[in-house]
Amino acid sequence: MQIDFFGANCLRVKTSAASLVFDDNLSQLGGKAVATDKDVACLTNNQLVESPAGKLVFDMPGAYEVGGIRLTGIAAAAHMDEPETPPAATIYRGIIDDSRLAFLVLGHVAPQLSDAQLELIGYVDVLMIPVGGHGYTLDATGAAEIVKKIDPRLIVPTHYQQPGLKFPMPQAPVDEFIKATGLSSTEIEGTLRVKRSDFGEQATIAVIKPKKG
Repeated sequence: MQIDFFGANCLRVKTSAASLVFDDNLSQLGGKAVATDKDVACLTNNQLVESPAGKLVFDMPGAYEVGGIRLTGIAAAAHMDEPETPPAATIYRGIIDDSRLAFLVLGHVAPQLSDAQLELIGYVDVLMIPVGGHGYTLDATGAAEIVKKIDPRLIVPTHYQQPGLKFPMPQAPVDEFIKATGLSSTEIEGTLRVKRSDFGEQATIAVIKPKKG
């Protein structure tokens, strides 16, 4: 599995047979869109992008399969929604058949995940999670609590302070999240390549330098 990070919550998860792009709203934040008609566009909230690019678009809970990746969209409350509001966000859990790697992509979700949601999420190798806070998305504390509940082997933080993007609310630096978790971190230049044999006994954080689209 290969992971590219482009800023905000925009990621590309790629295998030899499939390319999934999550939350490509960069053009609305002063950046450049990255999804093409070769990608499958996945949105954690269908209000993020008006006309997403992609040969397929997944924007709601459900079961999907593309190129040897089995994807489950799990309904979740959007960040800062009132408790009685219907779920407006989608969490994506993917299983890559040839490597048995499990990954999870969170968007602007509320920090309180229910037991039923955690049961649907199940085991996760790689967790991709927003950490920037300031009322716009999960903050360092909320993200760290979710990390404890999900217990992944590798964490990729997203949606933190990034030059060149104009967020509706200022985003905190990624260092605040790293400190809140107490885990060790590594900086990655370019593409992060993940194999099951890479994981150690202790979970770690991979801070991927954002690519330009």
